[in-house]
Order: sequence, then C-alpha cells, then structure tokens
Amino acid sequence: MKTPLFLMTAGLLCSRAALATLGGDVTSVESDRVHMKAARVTQSSPSALYTIHEMQTAAGTTVREFANADGIVFAVTWNGPRQPDLRQALGTYFEPYKTAPRTRRYGHTHDIVEQPGLVVHSSGRMRAFSGIAYVPGLIPAGMPLAQVGGAQVGESAQ
Repeated sequence: MKTPLFLMTAGLLCSRAALATLGGDVTSVESDRVHMKAARVTQSSPSALYTIHEMQTAAGTTVREFANADGIVFAVTWNGPRQPDLRQALGTYFEPYKTAPRTRRYGHTHDIVEQPGLVVHSSGRMRAFSGIAYVPGLIPAGMPLAQVGGAQVGESAQ
C-alpha cells in the first residue's frame, strides 16, 4: 500500500519540473493546471499555426498558454482577480524578467519588460489583473500579436 502512494507522490513531484511554462513543452499543460489549482482546461486550435490551452484558477483568473505547431509555449496571458504565479508561468524566463529594466507608468500599476528575447506587459489593481508574456523568436511567422490577446502591439511576428 505504501509503494503505490510513494510512486504517485514521486510522479507528482517529478512532473512539476516539466511544466508547460513559457518556452516549455506543451505536453505538460496538465501539470500547470495542477500547480495553479485550476478548475478546467480547454484546448482550441483557431489556426494551424498555434493551439490555445486555457485554464481557470480557483481564484477565478483565466490563464491561456499559446503553443506553436512544434508544441512549444510561446505566449502566456492572464486576466482575473489575482495575478498567477509568474515564477510558474514564466519558467526559465522568470529570472531575466525579474532582473530586466522596467518602464513604469502613472495610474494603475504597469510592469513592462521589452527585451529582444522576452516581452512582458502586466498591469493590475485589486481584483483586476491582466498581462501577457511572450518570446518573440517563438511566435509563429506571420501571426499577428493581436491574436494572442492583450498584446500592446498589433504587428505581425517576424
């Protein structure tokens, strides 16, 4: 009886290392859902260029992970009463995000990082947070950023 429980626990711990975070493989979206305590996951393919995996956290925040045709997550968006765990959502891009220079605006809190390898636009106030994070080099060629939703720029990916 202890062996199956041990194996199940070990499997859950190991799966956390391969989360479908920004720049990661989409096959582990379920691990993200578990980590975020999300209520549901839906998948849609509005284009042959990408797939959207959507989940809603227990707090009511909707998180969407956009994966290119190779199954790599190139963008993550969020919208809801709480900001998701950005360390989880950004994965290996969290440290560059954390140390990048910021542009701040007056009014609602805006956190903007625009680097060649990472773009993050996050804003919010109590019970109203939204944001987008994407890796420009992973966006499918010809895809307008506006299709990602919440993008501040309406230009096509290079």
